[in-house]
Amino acid sequence: MRKSGIFILFAGIAAGMAFAMAGTSQASTHNAAMNSKMMAGNGHLQMPSFDARRGRKLFASKGCVVCHSINGIGGEDAPALDADTMPMPMNPFDFTARMWRGASTMIEMQVEELGDQIEFTGDELSDIIAFAHDENEQKKFSPDDIPANIANLMKHLGSEDEEHESEEHESDTQQ
Repeated sequence: MRKSGIFILFAGIAAGMAFAMAGTSQASTHNAAMNSKMMAGNGHLQMPSFDARRGRKLFASKGCVVCHSINGIGGEDAPALDADTMPMPMNPFDFTARMWRGASTMIEMQVEELGDQIEFTGDELSDIIAFAHDENEQKKFSPDDIPANIANLMKHLGSEDEEHESEEHESDTQQ
């Protein structure tokens, strides 16, 4: 009985440390792995790792950057996700709930811009949420993070937007 009490105390301390460090770029790989194995509630809920470094890569590779921007890098069709504009402390479930409220619009735009709906695992979404709230990791975000296929799509979409604006301007001046 005494061993289980010590284990519970250790698990509680470890969970608190992992949660406090989750989402920061300083969290070590060990702590991220330990956090991903932490169980909540009655042991049936697993908390993800919230790795902002992986989130930075996923933000670009999944195509979030096509519509959202960070540090002025990315699209303008959806809200910017700069960490300094995010409410702190952050509840990741509230962030996900905000995404859910805009899901129909986001899916429509994803299909239009990317050709299909973006699919996320829970870990991928938690990593992107961590990136959206980590100023230090966001400082590292650059156009070099954007894969060629996504960068080409953004360039193509940007030229389409310019053509559309030019046509609107010509229409306005002819009236």
